[in-house]
Amino acid sequence: MKHLWAYFALPFLTLTACKPPPTDADIARDMPAEVPQGPSEPLDSPDIEGAVWAASATPWRIIYGKPGEAPLVSLECVETDGDPNLRVTRYAAADEGAGAILAFVGNDEIGRMKVDAIETNTGFLWRGEDPAVDQDWEPLTGPEEVTLTVPGAGMVTLNPSPLPVDLVTGCRGGRLEPLEGAIDEATIEDAAPETSEPAQPVP
Repeated sequence: MKHLWAYFALPFLTLTACKPPPTDADIARDMPAEVPQGPSEPLDSPDIEGAVWAASATPWRIIYGKPGEAPLVSLECVETDGDPNLRVTRYAAADEGAGAILAFVGNDEIGRMKVDAIETNTGFLWRGEDPAVDQDWEPLTGPEEVTLTVPGAGMVTLNPSPLPVDLVTGCRGGRLEPLEGAIDEATIEDAAPETSEPAQPVP
């Protein structure tokens, strides 16, 4: 337990002093002015230069994105029906009622899982959840970069970090209690999906 939290507490030395790692607060920023109507245009793969994994204020949840910008992906260990599950969220616009297959590729492993469009106050985004023991999470347990792809939402390259490795292995061990020193705050679900239209700043 201390091993994982130690990583969470480490400063991100590669970041500039003026741009902290991505946080839950960034998710609610740069929301689109209105929810798009009709099928969404396919999104380009985002620029991930300088993107990092960072600890969320919510225990057993990590966020991936570029410092100073809205997060691209989050990974969380949750308890479902008494069992440890891993939940992945891709912060990109999805159409109501849509479903897709998310693919992880990396570390000589390939994982695929079903994701659905889940509703937030700003529209729909992609989310999937499977038991932590599933082999589909194996790409996240190695030291190399991993790609995450959702059809229509582009491909996100996940830069190497010990955080997803420790989160997956810790979740498989059933470590669902809050980590010592973690801030007990509710997860912000009002995400800012990527759209084909420029986002408008929040008043």
